[in-house]
Amino acid sequence: MDKHAPDTSSISFTALYTGQVWVRNGLSEPFFQTRSGALLYGAMSPMEALGKRILGGNIRTFLLQRHHLIDARLEALIEQHPDLQVVEIACGLSPRGCRFRQRFPSITYVEADLPDMADRKRRLLAAKGFLSATHRVVPVNILAEDGPDSVAALLDGLDPARPVAVITEGLINYFSLDTVTPFWGRLAAGLRRFPRGVYLSDNYPLYANMRFHRTLKTLGGLLGAISRSQVAFHFRSDADTERHFLNQGFDALTVHDPADFYTALPIPRTRGTPMVRVLEASVS
Repeated sequence: MDKHAPDTSSISFTALYTGQVWVRNGLSEPFFQTRSGALLYGAMSPMEALGKRILGGNIRTFLLQRHHLIDARLEALIEQHPDLQVVEIACGLSPRGCRFRQRFPSITYVEADLPDMADRKRRLLAAKGFLSATHRVVPVNILAEDGPDSVAALLDGLDPARPVAVITEGLINYFSLDTVTPFWGRLAAGLRRFPRGVYLSDNYPLYANMRFHRTLKTLGGLLGAISRSQVAFHFRSDADTERHFLNQGFDALTVHDPADFYTALPIPRTRGTPMVRVLEASVS
């Protein structure tokens, strides 16, 4: 067993930029703003403007599309299950826990990240009075097969009589498919202990009908350089995606295209097919 999986803490560097995008677009509290995030936001602005003008979309567009869409799917789950337990892995500077706990006080919200980032998030939320028995921050490493920082240990801390939704946003494309797949298998197995288990994640695929294969790879290289990580693209069709998740132990998978929600959600539009998808996998 790999009890000492590598700490991929470099990924949290991109949380600074993403967190600033949420702040600048009214999705986050001002205290989530960081000096580094603001500097990154300013440095990226010329390239983002060029991408928007030439390609009809940019990194900020995709960040906002995925965030709004995951929010919408989570809200729908809470409407079905007011006692839902939410686990947000790789929470970074995500404001989702604060926003949803304020709107839906009956839910339990657990934010999780690598130890350094989790400690930073815990101190930040504690200073602002957000933490409680039903809103907490814990360490996790999705590559750990067992041990105190594993996904299994994280799920052990939940009420087995209540449904669970697990979220990863801005995480899985920083790993190769071979690396992230065992995490999905362990997650599917762990969710079977609950009355209902749902997994929500964004994904950047390389579908055959996408117009900007080269552009997506270029953006991936840029994100990889910023985060000092290797960005990977998973799956070439919805059928390929579904087959893979069913093979990991999930019972069903829905692939959500942001374009299908343009009239329902306040999300920015892209010209052509959006480059991001939101995956909703479930076990029953």
